[in-house]
Amino acid sequence: MNRHTLFVCLALSCLFFVSAGAFAHGRPAGGRLLELAVIDRGSGAALPVLYGDAQGFVEGRPGQRYAIRLTNRSAERVLAVLSVDGINAVSGQTAAPNQAGYVLEPWQSTEVTGWRKSLSEVAAFAFTELPDSYAARTGRPDNVGVIGIAVFRERRITPAPSIADRVQSKVEAAERGVMGAPSTRQALGTAHGPRESSQVVRTHFERASSQPDEIVTLRYDRRENLIALGVLPPPPVWPREPVAFPGGFVPDP
Repeated sequence: MNRHTLFVCLALSCLFFVSAGAFAHGRPAGGRLLELAVIDRGSGAALPVLYGDAQGFVEGRPGQRYAIRLTNRSAERVLAVLSVDGINAVSGQTAAPNQAGYVLEPWQSTEVTGWRKSLSEVAAFAFTELPDSYAARTGRPDNVGVIGIAVFRERRITPAPSIADRVQSKVEAAERGVMGAPSTRQALGTAHGPRESSQVVRTHFERASSQPDEIVTLRYDRRENLIALGVLPPPPVWPREPVAFPGGFVPDP
């Protein structure tokens, strides 16, 4: 399978489509299952992750096009529900963990380059001024400046027990006296950029749990705001050096 193949899933069904201290630089954000990185599409390099108050930040510039790299760290398939500025990047809904997402094969790494428009196109991600962000233009600016993934493991299908196994289980339960129980203000946002090709396919994925196995988030903003937040150090202020001939006549003291 091509490492860049993406799998998009539909929400609300079982059928899925395909503190470190301020100023510290760290690895891409990630948990045990999935790693999240923001890629500058101009250079192809991952934006450095900066840590302040136990949160991860990346610096963005208006007009800078970016991609979100997802890397499966596990030996099993996982589902990543991707939220950008509080909006599901596949469906366009206000993001929630039970919605559409991307299915990654074991150890797969792939890049999501934009808002999903169809199985063959996306609208490119690009940092932009807040009023021009997709979230603000659709009346949802409250969560601009954060990228997040809700990660789900796949439910493992176990073979149905044989008749003999079921009978034996009932006998053992009766001997133990066991009865069956019923089942019970940000300055930077993400634009809705130009359309570009991005092929996906459909696949089946059943979540092991209704709750995410992990949630990974990464905030972004422009440099001056990261300085104001204490995530980046302020620029150095050089002391003024005295000069021998500043000019002019001798004034009265």
